[in-house]
Amino acid sequence: MKNKSIFITGATSGIGRLIAENCLKKGFVVYGTGRDENALQSLAQLGVHVLKADLSELEEIEDVFNLLPSIDVAILNAGVGYFQNAFDLTDDEISSMIDVNVKAPILLANRFAKKMIAQKNGHIIFIGSQAGKVATKKASVYAASKHAITGFSNGLRMELAPFNISVTTVFPGPIDTPFIKKADSTNTYRASIERFLLKPEHVAKEVIKTIDKPVREVNLPRYMSVTSKLYAIAPALVEKLGSSFFNKK
Repeated sequence: MKNKSIFITGATSGIGRLIAENCLKKGFVVYGTGRDENALQSLAQLGVHVLKADLSELEEIEDVFNLLPSIDVAILNAGVGYFQNAFDLTDDEISSMIDVNVKAPILLANRFAKKMIAQKNGHIIFIGSQAGKVATKKASVYAASKHAITGFSNGLRMELAPFNISVTTVFPGPIDTPFIKKADSTNTYRASIERFLLKPEHVAKEVIKTIDKPVREVNLPRYMSVTSKLYAIAPALVEKLGSSFFNKK
């Protein structure tokens, strides 16, 4: 277990950073990507093998993958969000969410899957979102990107099962990290859901548990799995309740 190699995207902040730090404490060999030079240097000082990369660029995805040794567990965590109505988003904001939240993890999973098939084992962990199961207003494009990963990971899991490769998808609700402030500069979203915010330490801990014991999916908080099931039965009711998160101006 101590020789297990872990790869983490978005390792420079939020839960990615916490996952990296805790993996080091467990004795894993950790490789992490990010764009912030100072944050990468800080991770390197802790012992993470850092790779600077903009995952919206195909060439940089290729460069990162080609620099990596064999990886036992790939944690595809990097994400971008802009909480606005679809008609208020810029083309660049839409492209950014699709490139980082959808294209990058799919392209990386494509490459890791091939390598893991050759090494006859492996584990791919996607950090999804409850938005990938139930959308809310002012998060339509973000939800679409996470819905895409939900569908992709479910299909990939079945495709890789014959090769002894596990696929786990983690579906957290809102987490108290800088991501929320970047996604909604008005801070109205955070104010409306403050009592529901997950502690990033808890999310990171639950992700790391799946490294030792792979599971199909993890819903955080656990009662959120009920929400998605209720949505399948009574979507109008769930949408009405969810819309209240964005009513504040």
